[in-house]
Amino acid sequence: MIRRTAVVGAALLVLAGCAGNTASGGPKTPAVSSPSGASAPTTSLSVSGPWRAWTASLTRPEAHGSCGATAHQVVCATNTGALVGRSRADGRVTWTVPGDAHAKTAHLLVDAADERAVAGVAGVLRAADLRTGTQAWTRRLPTGRAYVALAATDGIVYALHAPDPFIRTGAVLDAVRASDGTPLWHRNVTWSTGEPLAAFRGRVYTSDGSRITARDARTGATLATSPTSVECPHLVTGGRYLVCTGSPLSAGDTFPPMRRLDPATLKPLPTPRNTIDMPVRGVISDDGVLVLYEAGAEDTSAGNWFAYDLKNDRKLWSTYATEADATVAGGRFVTFAPGNDVARGRVVTLDLHAGPQGTGSAAPRMSPAYAQTRDGEHPVLVVPGGDAGHVVVMARTHGSLRSLPLP
Repeated sequence: MIRRTAVVGAALLVLAGCAGNTASGGPKTPAVSSPSGASAPTTSLSVSGPWRAWTASLTRPEAHGSCGATAHQVVCATNTGALVGRSRADGRVTWTVPGDAHAKTAHLLVDAADERAVAGVAGVLRAADLRTGTQAWTRRLPTGRAYVALAATDGIVYALHAPDPFIRTGAVLDAVRASDGTPLWHRNVTWSTGEPLAAFRGRVYTSDGSRITARDARTGATLATSPTSVECPHLVTGGRYLVCTGSPLSAGDTFPPMRRLDPATLKPLPTPRNTIDMPVRGVISDDGVLVLYEAGAEDTSAGNWFAYDLKNDRKLWSTYATEADATVAGGRFVTFAPGNDVARGRVVTLDLHAGPQGTGSAAPRMSPAYAQTRDGEHPVLVVPGGDAGHVVVMARTHGSLRSLPLP
């Protein structure tokens, strides 16, 4: 259970299962290539079995990239633009699609419904077929532009790109067919650095750091824009919900009211409270529970996770934390124990509705201590789709993946 201690200094993917892969977590015939994107290929064999506990080392390009998971495998995008598939049984590489780009990090989208993993690295957008572990398609931008955000829905991948370095103008939203990368439409958009794309129920949403715009997913036509009376410095999205909060980049110590938006009209709906601390990051469950990390406005090294029931317009619970990654899995909120707590180095899960005061099956649960989960490793959480019963921790300082049973 998380407990409050002295304060010291301290990223949605929203992923789902991929029904097309083999039970091994890889293709029936392993692809031949190099995780680093080098010209010399390597071969990995598939390993049969369900999700198990394991630890695997990451190459440096993988550790500087992003990882996700389906119900059948782990997928990583390297900062060279390569895509790497790993077995759910033991973490070994089962396929790779080489890359030929380079950036400080990688944007990764795992589109389970369309059996695609898509990496946006610098000006290259590359897709892998999750069923076969082979390259599906590649798109390239003109020199001086880079991909900055990805989303997908209903067989379409949305890729937002902008000038590199970004100069607050010139952002473009492209829509391409997930199966083969065929361009469908593109629109010039106004975008604010770091803001996410959201796509669901036939619409795609963009944020300019002030207002939200909804576009038709099939045509790109503008359908709605949030009213000027609603400040939206930062958009939190998940579970088909849209919530405006203050920006973690704010230089002040006061923040606009937190406001939930109607996805159809983008008009404000009743929202539980106004935050007095700095909103930093949040996750939203499919049933409408928002868990928002709010750092102290004066001392941002620690704060609290606050849970809100968006459907019933009420606060549920809060718990102390140092800034950490978080996600939702199996009806529970998943994060790391505070970095300054005696229980540090553990994965913690809380019932979404009961929080730290839950009892019985809703009681807080905690993993054993693992080196990969310590805050100095800058760990992030990867949740497989389906009912895998596991969570994967990606450690960046000493690049590794650890699959462990979900507490």
